[in-house]
Amino acid sequence: MLRNFEQEIKTLEGKHLWRQLRVVDSPADTTITIEGRQLISMASNNYLGMANHPSIKHAAIAAIERWGVGAGSARLISGSMAVQHQLEGDLAQFKQVETALTFGSGYATNLGLIPSLIDQTGLILADRYCHASLIEGCRLSKAKIRVYQHNNVEHLERLLKARKATSPTLVVTEGIFSMDGDLAPLPDLITLCKTYDATLLVDDAHGTGVIGKNGRGTIEYFGVNPADVIQMGTLSKAIGTSGGFVAGPASLKDYLINTSKPFIFATASPPAIAAAASAAIEVIEKEPERRQHLWDNREYLFTELKGMGLQLTDTQSPILPIILKTPEAALMMSHALYESGIFVPAIRPPTVPKNGSRLRLTVSSEHSKEQLQNVVNAFKYCCPE
Repeated sequence: MLRNFEQEIKTLEGKHLWRQLRVVDSPADTTITIEGRQLISMASNNYLGMANHPSIKHAAIAAIERWGVGAGSARLISGSMAVQHQLEGDLAQFKQVETALTFGSGYATNLGLIPSLIDQTGLILADRYCHASLIEGCRLSKAKIRVYQHNNVEHLERLLKARKATSPTLVVTEGIFSMDGDLAPLPDLITLCKTYDATLLVDDAHGTGVIGKNGRGTIEYFGVNPADVIQMGTLSKAIGTSGGFVAGPASLKDYLINTSKPFIFATASPPAIAAAASAAIEVIEKEPERRQHLWDNREYLFTELKGMGLQLTDTQSPILPIILKTPEAALMMSHALYESGIFVPAIRPPTVPKNGSRLRLTVSSEHSKEQLQNVVNAFKYCCPE
């Protein structure tokens, strides 16, 4: 018998947890058009404006002219296009590792990576705030899963000490946590993993291109050795296209090609995406001022919102979450800002924990000071003292 979807929808609506798609009739830029209205977007992960950069669009168009629109099949079936290998070489150089392997999405990357790293004989220790794709990847591995308190190194060490000494162990964390914007204590995590013979996986989706002297991510920011971790990243945020990747030793890439189901059985990403991503990496390396402008914008907006007495998380990134606790409060504030010309989505459970509903603002290098001032003014109007 088919489930009663209408009743389940009503239940979600009653809890203020019902979601709907908003049709955007414009590029993913700092100003977007929804239902004929122009709004300042504070909801995009397009941190460096790569999604609309002229040279990156040109690279995608040129790739379509040369390679066509689709890849034809999985890379092990119809062949692996040179443009895909070029991107993986560019990613490896950017991340300063031996090699990289790309996947169709960041979500698929984690689903394919984690079960290849560990199986039912092993133990996974995952940060409580890990992204849903990491948690699903952990479940698919069939390993025993224990969750450690968010960024709590002492709790993680207790779990490591309590495990069976012979259990293969994988520690899983994000570099920059997507919903709180804070950083994982990578140097401490690496020390623990070396001490207790565990492997560390870092999902650096929101760190790649954003943080570190050259934008290489949280590994560079903390000055740790890339060889001490397995890095996962995405092409869909600062790089501005779509897809995910794993960066690490050549032996890992070869192993994933032969074991990772989302790689083996999925059609490869369109060649235009690979060409655009390679072009974006080149721009990120050649135009560090974009990253500086991003952080200048971040500091301005963070200071202004904090000065208004809003409850922000301990964010250390361009992700600025404002905690409102209840789904209803988050929806009301999101709607009020929408009416003021600002697009900020309400983030509610299960994306965040119970009593953790929030507005999640993301800053771009492309936001003008005038746009950010309009955001501040809208908050002042919607949050009178």
